[in-house]
Amino acid sequence: MVAAFGSRASQVSGRPSHSPYPAQLMCGKSSMTGEWRKKFMKVILVDDEPTMHLILRKMLVKLPGVHVAGAFTDTKSAASFLSENTDIGLAFVDISMPGGSGMEFAAKMEALASPLQIVFVTSHKEFALKAYELSVVDYLVKPVSQERLQRTVNRALASQRGIPLQSLSAPVSENSGRIVLTMLGDVVVSNDAGRVKWISRKCAELFAYLLLYRGKRIPRSRLVMDIFGGMHQTNAENYLNTTVYQLRKSLEPLGMREVIRSENDGYALELKDSVIDYLEFEKQVEEMPSIDVGNVERALHIERLYTGDLFGDKAYVWAIHEMVRYAELYTSFVKRLAVVLISLRDTTSASKLLLKLNERNHLDESVIRHLMTIREMTGDKKGLTALYTDYVRLLSRELGIRPSEELIHLYDMLISRLTNKK
Repeated sequence: MVAAFGSRASQVSGRPSHSPYPAQLMCGKSSMTGEWRKKFMKVILVDDEPTMHLILRKMLVKLPGVHVAGAFTDTKSAASFLSENTDIGLAFVDISMPGGSGMEFAAKMEALASPLQIVFVTSHKEFALKAYELSVVDYLVKPVSQERLQRTVNRALASQRGIPLQSLSAPVSENSGRIVLTMLGDVVVSNDAGRVKWISRKCAELFAYLLLYRGKRIPRSRLVMDIFGGMHQTNAENYLNTTVYQLRKSLEPLGMREVIRSENDGYALELKDSVIDYLEFEKQVEEMPSIDVGNVERALHIERLYTGDLFGDKAYVWAIHEMVRYAELYTSFVKRLAVVLISLRDTTSASKLLLKLNERNHLDESVIRHLMTIREMTGDKKGLTALYTDYVRLLSRELGIRPSEELIHLYDMLISRLTNKK
């Protein structure tokens, strides 16, 4: 179904009469806009492969809150740039480079007590332990995924802004013994003793299932049906026995074996002092019923907590309902946030967020409307036409339908405005 955002095209036209963007923020460039832009973190790239500069730039431009201020092929040039630009907050640094390694560069920054945060991006997994001795923010192994990069940037942004990370954006050690569960985009369990290494895919799935119903006893018969459905009953029961054993063995190195409790021919997950990312995301969204200029930065932080759909690409059939619910919660929140960013005339950040939504659902008309409005605001007539034309073709090809009358009217109106400005 093609989603609609508002009932009339004039509602997204950017005019005060029916605009979803606060009128007081649409009247010229507010001084708040300049202050708002100062809150972005500047980033540099240090890698002797120019190709990596292009790759990282392309990935970072999709993330709100960061701006790539420079790219360097050696650490000497990077250090010289940093001496003259003290507002750089984060550096992505390759480890193995001619003329000075990333390790040496990080050690030098640490010796200078530089506030610069460093992330190593390398092909060499074996350097990880030594890298963390230098108090780096993170250690990324090439090729880097978009979701993994986003989690790293979230961590750096939160550290820079002094935002308490009770949401998995912070390193495990900062949670002082707490159990940290990253279920948005992955199935990861960790505490200050390390990270769980799942013995099998099924034991990770069983943990995820019990987590959704934490504290409640789940009968064995239900687990057999939901997780091992399709197998012969006897085989399924034996498989469940093996999986419960593997799950406890997986949790044992972190001192968590006893969180899986056997009870009345069933199992329950008992967690104490834990941080669960999807619950934290939901809580913070609910605590922000409205978004305005006063809390927009906090809203951007909340958006970054959503590092992927529930359980990532695991696609557990029994979790579809909750996965969709959290995805819809995220989409609704980002749309509200985009409206405020457009009001602040921060079209760059708004576009990044809306393009993320567009990647998730190419058919969402409300997202197209906002992106069209931004094209008009920035005077991008060619981009506006291309966006609209591509969407019309998509609807025809995939669904055999035309765009709504509201969208057609909006396009004509925005094109007319751009034409009249000339």
